[in-house]
Amino acid sequence: MLLIPAIDLRAGRCVRLYQGDFEAETHYPLEPLELLARYRALGASWVHVVDLDGARVGTQGNRAVIAALAAEPGIHLQAGGGVRSATVIENLLEAGVARVIVGSAAVEQPETVCGWLERFGAERIGLALDVRIGADGEPWVVTRGWRDSAALTLWDALEQYPAGAFNHVLCTDVARDGALTGPSLDLYRQARARYARLAWQASGGVRDAADLHALAALGVSAAISGKALLEGRISAQELKPFLPDASSPA
Repeated sequence: MLLIPAIDLRAGRCVRLYQGDFEAETHYPLEPLELLARYRALGASWVHVVDLDGARVGTQGNRAVIAALAAEPGIHLQAGGGVRSATVIENLLEAGVARVIVGSAAVEQPETVCGWLERFGAERIGLALDVRIGADGEPWVVTRGWRDSAALTLWDALEQYPAGAFNHVLCTDVARDGALTGPSLDLYRQARARYARLAWQASGGVRDAADLHALAALGVSAAISGKALLEGRISAQELKPFLPDASSPA
């Protein structure tokens, strides 16, 4: 399993939200390029960048910062937040982003997104399906910066697409995002059982190395971590099994 560090951007600054709440924002005194360099030094081969302004209002307010991050050598960037047109995807790919993550549009416009997958390729486009676990135990999809309910379960959303149309799914349990309460292991266990072919990226709740090992045991492709890494809760030594470019001890 690959660890993908996360950088969340709001107005060009590195931030983290608590459970997707824009009123519960923590600002970190690091420049985005500085944080990217830190993750690259740890051995990260991929970094996940979210344009929170784009996710909330649909504008690409952090595009220049994302382009600067994508221009840095030695690392692959996947970026999302407010990706609602082929033009935005094209611009991000041309700026050097390796994979564009499509969120709300993946739920609301599956036919359009199928066209994007055909045009740009299933390795260049990933789907972000964010969920809240309901009282019935089902993972219900939320969109538009996690403000709106789509009235679809995660499984319903996936079934909107023909078999083989996509490869990568980033799934966030919103209630665990930024909460350091541990990942939603039951969610990803079900996801792997239902759709073993897909490369699942688990996001939300990672707090320590034990959580990373638990996710790896489920067979997910990658784990996204933001707050735990920003706050130094996992040592460089503990991260090494999940970072392919981590340096070996001298």
